[in-house]
Amino acid sequence: MTEQRPPFPPFTLETAIEKVRKAEDAWNTREPGVALAYTTDTVWRNRAEFLTGREEIMAFLTRKWTRELDYRLIKELWTFGGNRIAVRFVYEWRDDSGNWFRSYGNENWEFAANGLMRRRIASINDLPIAEKDRKFRWPLGRRPDDHPSLSDLGL
Repeated sequence: MTEQRPPFPPFTLETAIEKVRKAEDAWNTREPGVALAYTTDTVWRNRAEFLTGREEIMAFLTRKWTRELDYRLIKELWTFGGNRIAVRFVYEWRDDSGNWFRSYGNENWEFAANGLMRRRIASINDLPIAEKDRKFRWPLGRRPDDHPSLSDLGL
């Protein structure tokens, strides 16, 4: 294993929080290269879609961010132990007709010793929202450090 992505398991509270924020930051780039944070043989369930390997993940992410425009995401640590982390997340996006959505979800992650994610199980629900009800209004890209968390926002 020459590829490495710190922090490495087993996780502490501090390293689990760091891992979650790094994942959030990567996803907020909306670049399919996010797949490099996963093992080459990673296994995903995303909603009802089952994916295996980085190439499938990259194709999936390309489709996702072509459809989910102005995507902004916040992740929050739920719990952790050993080489596993559970998070909850919320993201806001619009479709190409200008309809806004807030997507709520939970993910279970399992990591290899080198810090790459080898399993991701995601359950997600979409809620249509009015543009005026959006809560994630920072410029596209990384969420500012002083932006409220999901808990702070009551989400």
